[in-house]
Amino acid sequence: MSERLSAGLLGIAVLGAVGCSQPPPRPSAPQAPPTPPAQIAPWGLDLAARDSSVKPGDDFYGYADGHWLDTHQIPSDRTRWGSFDELGERSHDQVRSIVEALPDGAPAASNEQKVGDYYRSYLDTEAIERLGLTPAQAALDAIGDARTHKQLARLMGRADLALKAPLRVGINLDQKDPDRYAVTITQSGLGLPDRDYYLKGDSVYANLRTQYLAHITRLLALAGDHDAAREAHAVLEIETRIAKLHWPAAKRRERDLTWNPRTLAELDQLAPRFSWNLLLSSEGVDAQAQFVVRELNAVQDLAQLFLKIPVDDWRAYFRYHYLADHAEVLPKAFDEERFDFYERTLRGQQAQKDRWKRAVDALDEDLGEAVGELYVQRYFPPASRQQVLALVENLRASYAAHIEQLPWMTPETRQVALEKLAAFHPKIGYPERWRDYSGLSIVRGDAFGNLTRARVFEWQRQVRRLKEPTDRGEWGMTPQTINAYYNPTFNEVVFPAAILQPPFFDPGADPAVNYGGIGAVIGHEMGHGFDDQGSKSDARGVLHVWWQQADTEAFRKRVDRLAAQYDEFVVLPGLNVNGRLTLGENIGDLGGLSVAYDAYHRSLSGAAPPVLDGLTGDQRFFLSYAQIWRSLYREQQLRSQVLSNPHSPPKFRVNGVVRNVDAWYAAFAVQPGDKLYLPADARVRIW
Repeated sequence: MSERLSAGLLGIAVLGAVGCSQPPPRPSAPQAPPTPPAQIAPWGLDLAARDSSVKPGDDFYGYADGHWLDTHQIPSDRTRWGSFDELGERSHDQVRSIVEALPDGAPAASNEQKVGDYYRSYLDTEAIERLGLTPAQAALDAIGDARTHKQLARLMGRADLALKAPLRVGINLDQKDPDRYAVTITQSGLGLPDRDYYLKGDSVYANLRTQYLAHITRLLALAGDHDAAREAHAVLEIETRIAKLHWPAAKRRERDLTWNPRTLAELDQLAPRFSWNLLLSSEGVDAQAQFVVRELNAVQDLAQLFLKIPVDDWRAYFRYHYLADHAEVLPKAFDEERFDFYERTLRGQQAQKDRWKRAVDALDEDLGEAVGELYVQRYFPPASRQQVLALVENLRASYAAHIEQLPWMTPETRQVALEKLAAFHPKIGYPERWRDYSGLSIVRGDAFGNLTRARVFEWQRQVRRLKEPTDRGEWGMTPQTINAYYNPTFNEVVFPAAILQPPFFDPGADPAVNYGGIGAVIGHEMGHGFDDQGSKSDARGVLHVWWQQADTEAFRKRVDRLAAQYDEFVVLPGLNVNGRLTLGENIGDLGGLSVAYDAYHRSLSGAAPPVLDGLTGDQRFFLSYAQIWRSLYREQQLRSQVLSNPHSPPKFRVNGVVRNVDAWYAAFAVQPGDKLYLPADARVRIW
């Protein structure tokens, strides 16, 4: 799939108060104790989640979710806990029940055999311990035998090694021509979440770098390296030099900046001494393919940096990352060492997930649609698909009405925007055609080999697409995924089956609850087609300028005001939301909620909604929206996600949005003096 999908729905991080510093994160216990049951009204809202001591106009997130936040804690094997995670647990349990019911004697080479044997092999830790480092030895020897940069470049392209490297090669949709694929070359190579982890000088990041260095040393020592401390210093030095060349996350969002087509000859001119041909031929990529360099000057500098660093240091770097990336299918000592740094230290997770949960995650990565086909058969009723499609069409009609009434848009741009909206293609539940895994060999008792073969199989599938027409039926998420996305190059919105469950969607719930939940989700994903980046593609998905200059300027003024609002949100002392990094998601949230609200009223056909448990229809709508975002986060995870994730923290996805929606003020009698109050002329209205 195109790597230019919207980032999905799932925002990472929580907490904060509008315009001021916030209290520390709510503490979390090592093990989550039993929590009070939700008080779900027959019409679908969790009435017990609310905190009536909080004034809605001061902190709507706290009002809608405060009691839930105060009475829940993060499980020890999690770094966050909220509606997405609760539903994710349900999906894990459902997949486990499917997989563990598969017979041992499933027909050879069938999907059932592959799924069952992959899962059982992943759980067979005795076999993994018995094999030790033997499955990895050929790869480690290949790394150790490299003596030149050319030999290293060839290794970087081997799909069976899947080495982390300063440059990453991928196959993605051509943003200028949705009917073909292109080879993308992008910056990569960091072991920590973001360049800031290497470059920030304060004690938090300095301490993490010290712990990262110790972790690299220990992991290399486990593999028998006698000079592990020196090698670890070399690895950290390489990554620090890489980080200095990386584009920041906000800049990488700019689609027009990341569209830089090049031929192989032009790549050679970009970095003349770098062995592009060896790298790409090792990847199996034809020299005549269409190449796109994303971060042009960064990729150029990284290719040159590769040649400046001694081969010995690169060998240590590749050796460490190969071990770290395969630790889950290596002996327990490697697996626990990786967990101790990447999950416990870096993200605050206190306990390793149960092995079966990790097996389900690995299955989703390597045999996701084989599992998804079984999942849909058991857990996704056909009626849900039709009901959600009806919601989508109602949202589409409301979006069209909004576009037709925009005071800032010229008739020329309005017409093209309406054409784009009409061309939106929704995908609901599951793909019409399932992926073919017949060429993938899964061997019982060979967890390491299964992972390696799955990676090679997937890369070969990707490379074959360079000579094939684009597959508009392909999905970028599996049906069992709790998320959704917009793909600008296909102009499509995609909603996997697993998210079409409470609290997001319930066929029997009050319309206000469904429109505030899945309706806002649908509106959000549609909104990505008209955010600051998605709006750069037309109805066919072609990246080009289709706006009149006056519209571009009017749009920019509005989104600049929205970015400035979010820049003011303080997440932790010294750490604010990045209004530019999160701009596309914030536009999607604001437009999505506004359109979902109008679609809700459209669904009533003029009838007055009932008052239920003392709540009006509008109140239920906004409360439903707030409750899908309720979340607790560990501070380490919060910090990581604010630096690198394009979604605002959930509290701001609620408070930052509703304060710009006029109907919310009327629904909860929000007045001047309330902390969230914005004068009418200060509220941002885009779509």
